[in-house]
Amino acid sequence: MGTTSAGGADRRRDRDTEGRARSARPRDGLGRPLPYGSNGVERQPEGVVRKPEETVAEAQALLEAGKPFHAHEVFEDAWKSGPEEERALWRGMAQLAVGLTHAARGNAQGGARLLRRGAGAVEEWGARGGQPCPYGVELAALGAWARELAGVVERDGEPVDARAWAPRLNGGGGA
Repeated sequence: MGTTSAGGADRRRDRDTEGRARSARPRDGLGRPLPYGSNGVERQPEGVVRKPEETVAEAQALLEAGKPFHAHEVFEDAWKSGPEEERALWRGMAQLAVGLTHAARGNAQGGARLLRRGAGAVEEWGARGGQPCPYGVELAALGAWARELAGVVERDGEPVDARAWAPRLNGGGGA
């Protein structure tokens, strides 16, 4: 009477045409799964190829809307589809968005760790490539924002307001 196949996979799970798990469960603004039938926020489409400026603009809008998890997905698309020499930049930006997501969910340790890792990644990319402000993103200011937020979540141990802490990607780093 089980719901698993002979291979042990749960047949009720959502799967794509290749059999990979895809969750159609609704999600809240921080990407947490909600019960089936709940009203969640619209999911960010995956695998979208955007121009770098479009990536920054779309991620900024999502961050300002309090949706850092969704912004991370936009950065992840850039990381996976962009030129090899920019992948570390976009991966670092995705880490910053996930760090904010964890901080907003109340995971102080994970949030602080990812914020610092992302800050280091974008600052290193800017220093190594000689581009401190790619696509208008001020990497040093963004790194300072991330380290400040990491300190706040470690000190307070409480969830932060993702909207209030949304970084300004173009022009000044922090909220």
